[in-house]
Amino acid sequence: MNSEVRRAAQILRAGGLVAFPTETVYGLGADAASEKAVSRLYAVKGRPERHPVIVHFENAEKAFAWARDVPEGARKLAARFWPGPLTMILKRSALAQDFVTGGEDTVGLRVPSHPVAHALLAAFGGALAAPSANRFGLVSPTTAAHVREDLGADVDLVLEGGPSEVGIESTIVDLSGAEPVLLRPGHISKDELKAVLGMEISEKTKTSPRHPGGMERHYAPRTPARLVPSYGLDKAIAEMNARVAVLAFSRPDERVDYWLRMPREPQAYAQRLYAALRELDTAGCELILVEAPPETPEWAAVRDRLRRACGTA
Repeated sequence: MNSEVRRAAQILRAGGLVAFPTETVYGLGADAASEKAVSRLYAVKGRPERHPVIVHFENAEKAFAWARDVPEGARKLAARFWPGPLTMILKRSALAQDFVTGGEDTVGLRVPSHPVAHALLAAFGGALAAPSANRFGLVSPTTAAHVREDLGADVDLVLEGGPSEVGIESTIVDLSGAEPVLLRPGHISKDELKAVLGMEISEKTKTSPRHPGGMERHYAPRTPARLVPSYGLDKAIAEMNARVAVLAFSRPDERVDYWLRMPREPQAYAQRLYAALRELDTAGCELILVEAPPETPEWAAVRDRLRRACGTA
């Protein structure tokens, strides 16, 4: 792997694109200081140019150099959660150019914990713009095989790192204003952030910075998907006059063409979610019905991804 990581770093320095594993999902990396490289990244993903990307770093010191104002709360969160699945939005320094921030006055910073990601960032030495390694708006990849299926020859190298441990994208918290704001729920919960910061965390508003994963339909399979409450699943199945795939907690129903049973524990569900959506997307069905998870805080991140996958965010 060391030789592959060195090769990957050379490709990145030459302006190429490298997909690499993180603990959340696989990222598509480009030199965050190179407008040409980031422009190619956006083109390959089909990402709107005003939609910012998260910038990844080897450590907190390098990350905070890309911010012009680092509040004490950001340092507390970094000490507790970095390396790890947390992205912080801070006021950008001169190092963060418009082509990675989407023109925002803020930048998203993250220090991933996956050993391959860490080795790549150390070998590269700089900052990597790295959204998920898939076409924009579709289901994020959690294995190297998913990346190859999605991007093919459009990526110069795919580093192997096994299945993603977390399985959904990082928590995003905005620390660029007077009070912290949760922009995207993730593996690190709102309560965990609150415990470290010692203050309440607001929900995002229309004036919050644009951020990855903030669109109404995102993380979505190509097959139309519908979120159904548990009590309504049987009725929804009975009313279907089409080939239906189901993602649910309960046992399979013989009326359904393709059924995947999911774990009842939120972290295990999250880790399995994107692979399951990809599997259902290739089942040859006309609709995916998804049994809605509980309306409890520990399911917040999964609910967010499912609502966006179904276009109901």
